[in-house]
Amino acid sequence: MNKLFSPLSLRSVTLPNRIAVAPMCQYSAQDGFANDWHLVHLGSRAVGGAGLVIFEATSVVPEGRITAEDLGIWKDDHIAPLRRITQFIEQQGAVPGIQLAHAGRKASTWRPWATQQGSVSLADGGWETVGPSALAFDDNYRPPLALTVEQIAGVVQAFVDATERAHEAGFKVVEIHAAHGYLLHQFFSPLSNTRTDQYGGSFENRTRLVMEVVAAVRKIWPAELPLMVRVSATDWVEGGWTDDDTVALSCLLRDAGVDLVDISTGGNAAKAEIPVGPGYQTQFAARVKKEAGIASGAVGMITAPIQAEHILRTEQADLVLLARELLRNPNWPLHAADALHAETPWPPQYARATSRKMPLRPSIDYGDE
Repeated sequence: MNKLFSPLSLRSVTLPNRIAVAPMCQYSAQDGFANDWHLVHLGSRAVGGAGLVIFEATSVVPEGRITAEDLGIWKDDHIAPLRRITQFIEQQGAVPGIQLAHAGRKASTWRPWATQQGSVSLADGGWETVGPSALAFDDNYRPPLALTVEQIAGVVQAFVDATERAHEAGFKVVEIHAAHGYLLHQFFSPLSNTRTDQYGGSFENRTRLVMEVVAAVRKIWPAELPLMVRVSATDWVEGGWTDDDTVALSCLLRDAGVDLVDISTGGNAAKAEIPVGPGYQTQFAARVKKEAGIASGAVGMITAPIQAEHILRTEQADLVLLARELLRNPNWPLHAADALHAETPWPPQYARATSRKMPLRPSIDYGDE
């Protein structure tokens, strides 16, 4: 049996395989509401055979959105459209997950395909952003307002409230977004946190907020359901967050009831030099799995079935998360199953497209085939 198509159990949830749809922002919502685009985008990846389908970064408060077009889960009205999609995903045999997020100082920006870049002005519909310190991400961004201790407590509560809504919406996995230079990452990275109170300075203080969020979420998220955290393993900048820090944080997350750490990198330094290439982040997932003793997820230019199989078989990670490759090919898992000779059924509606020899009833009209 190959590893890619072996099940992965996290608490009471069993993924049918170890292929996950990484959270990918679609910038297609209005007032935070999921719509038909999200149903088709996410649903097609479930039809295509992914075991875990994680919704895009979904903001716990309106001011935490990266753009005005982000998904949201800050009010009860958001639940029903999300539930519509989670139900469809489960009907395809996949597990629905959601990434809960707050963009912090990187909020209130234009969509990537807009002609403008950086912060949206208040006159154009933007809003004031917040962060650990009043440090802008780069020259195209407004400096954020430094959060007070009381406001930090409000952020923790927003994650709790969003988690309760996620459960009501039918999600079986929650992932807390603490990567890519967004709010929780901003707190634990010394590049963006120059505070001198209990949330700044030492490693313990800088990681305090993410640990408070994890503890509060784990307390109300059902004990039988898994909790994941996405982190950026390194800032790729001298003086920033390092992979040694990530291993230490992962040990704390393990002890706090996190079931898997989803390992990405970067996002908190505009001029970081990142050595992008096939599997360039997998080394960090391997360190976390081995040294922190917690399940890890690998992401980043994983494109070939044999590459994904190798990552798992050599125990560099427990789960592979695909992003752009699944944008190019929503049916990548089905083709990977064929390539690796896995006993994974295609949806009957698509069975005639497989390279396997499958019996077709001659009495059925298969159209132009």
